[in-house]
Amino acid sequence: MRRAVQVGRGDLVLIAVAITAVSTSAPLIREAEAPALAIAFWRNAMAIAVLGPLCAVRRRDEIALLGRAQTRGCLLAGVFLSAHFATWVPSLSFTTVASSVALVATQPVWAALLARARGDHVPGQVWVGIGVAVAGAVTLTGVDLALSARALVGDLLALAGGILAAAYVTVGSEVRQTVSTTLYTTICYTTAAVALCLACLGGGLELSGYGGRTWICLLALTAGPQLLGHSVVNRVLRTTSATVVSVAILFEIVGSTLLAWVAFGETPPVGAYPAAVLIAAGTVIVVLAGRPGAGPLAPAVD
Repeated sequence: MRRAVQVGRGDLVLIAVAITAVSTSAPLIREAEAPALAIAFWRNAMAIAVLGPLCAVRRRDEIALLGRAQTRGCLLAGVFLSAHFATWVPSLSFTTVASSVALVATQPVWAALLARARGDHVPGQVWVGIGVAVAGAVTLTGVDLALSARALVGDLLALAGGILAAAYVTVGSEVRQTVSTTLYTTICYTTAAVALCLACLGGGLELSGYGGRTWICLLALTAGPQLLGHSVVNRVLRTTSATVVSVAILFEIVGSTLLAWVAFGETPPVGAYPAAVLIAAGTVIVVLAGRPGAGPLAPAVD
């Protein structure tokens, strides 16, 4: 039986870098004048333009030896990533931002349940930490579950987005045991980009014709949230459990709130401060749950 909670040496620093990067996502998406799904497509497609050539040069031997199971895992993670974008982003058009963010923030719960279903040991202390951290997210966003049919659709989409995000990091955690970060992210992002492109074309969304400011935002989204955010998370998943990563990523909510304050003058709600404390406390509880008896960790593939 495996431990569901594990923290690699130095991984907390990498997680902090990833959280800082992904926290810029919401403000940049707000500034970009393009359909949300098109933005999701371009951040994946542009990342491939960077990672593809690097992977072809550095991982040629690994590509030749890549097994079917590993390939399926990378493809599945990409499908989950694209599905996360395709459910959570549209949810914002049906329900309130508060409800959407609060529901997608249930990701750690689903990650822990998936870990348990896979036979991993999830200590009781971890469930306590998850509860405290999710309570912090709800404190910040508020509970605003409307009763209309339209809002219910949005709430269900956001909830699905949280489940799919948990599935994405869970599959990634498994695949990253034997596949390098560069190769994994290249296959994953390519799969997500293809799926999102098909979704955009099927929905009649424009993929070009944007202004210069929007393209700058898209480049920033690629360099920050995608390459320094998702890619660093994929690196950390080699040595740290999906449960810990999912809980820590809740700090994105706080980070985005603070950036919106600086960039748009949106004063953080009163709940931002206790929320930050609760999320931090929950993360610490989960991380400490993985300390006792944790054996030495294998070095990352790259």
